[in-house]
Amino acid sequence: MPTLGKIPLDQLTPRHVQEMMNARLAAGFSGKSVAYMQQVLRTALSLAVRWDMVSRNVARMVDRPRIERKPISPLTPDQARTFLAAIRGHRLEALFSVALALGLRQGEALGLRWEDIDLVAGTLRVRYQLQRIGGKLTLVPPKTERSRRTLVMPTTIVERLREHEKRQVAEKLWAGSKWDDTGLIFSTRVGGPTPARHVIAEFHKALENAGLRRIRFHDLRHSCATLLLVQGVSPRVVMEVLGHSEIALTMNAYSHVVPELQRDAAARMQAILER
Repeated sequence: MPTLGKIPLDQLTPRHVQEMMNARLAAGFSGKSVAYMQQVLRTALSLAVRWDMVSRNVARMVDRPRIERKPISPLTPDQARTFLAAIRGHRLEALFSVALALGLRQGEALGLRWEDIDLVAGTLRVRYQLQRIGGKLTLVPPKTERSRRTLVMPTTIVERLREHEKRQVAEKLWAGSKWDDTGLIFSTRVGGPTPARHVIAEFHKALENAGLRRIRFHDLRHSCATLLLVQGVSPRVVMEVLGHSEIALTMNAYSHVVPELQRDAAARMQAILER
């Protein structure tokens, strides 16, 4: 009989699951991480029930841990324009621009390869994300099918990617035999995968140089969603851009935009009634 830790699956109880979850929380794991662990266990036990290995799925009998949402600090339209103007000529200008305009997660942006974009058609495909596994930066598929998506790029982003391509060609010539041909768009100066900590450090410097408040790199993704929603873009379209699995997830995450959307809707209705 398979075991979970030292406990045989057929002897597993809801109390065991709860104690394991509490131990992970006490060890410093976030509520989101522990909830994901519980979901994996629920899926595994569902198979065990189907295969008559256990009589019940005890993981379903335990409440999910509370997930505290981190505050969202999106850039305003003026701040977004200020930021893009301030990073002109920066080596990571294209990376920051893509993250802001398309709402990519950091791992998705760093995992982009030149074969994933079509600069003529102006499209970009999200097929991989860069993660550190066993101490090594590795390309892995996105967690969900929705995260695998094809996006249409604004003309400005296409232009900045073209400039970045020229810069990378120059770096490749300079590196010579030291060049690591990974095919990554946002590589190091010798072609290898770029560590996330380096990107974050450069991002915070860029914010400071632009005279903007310090935010997380992930807030560029939030900024993309917020800017699209306040311009009246359909939440369904925003969901597709971000790669969310459900529209409820999009609206719950950006509930702070709803009052602005309601005011816009009221103004549009007033315009119709006045005619």
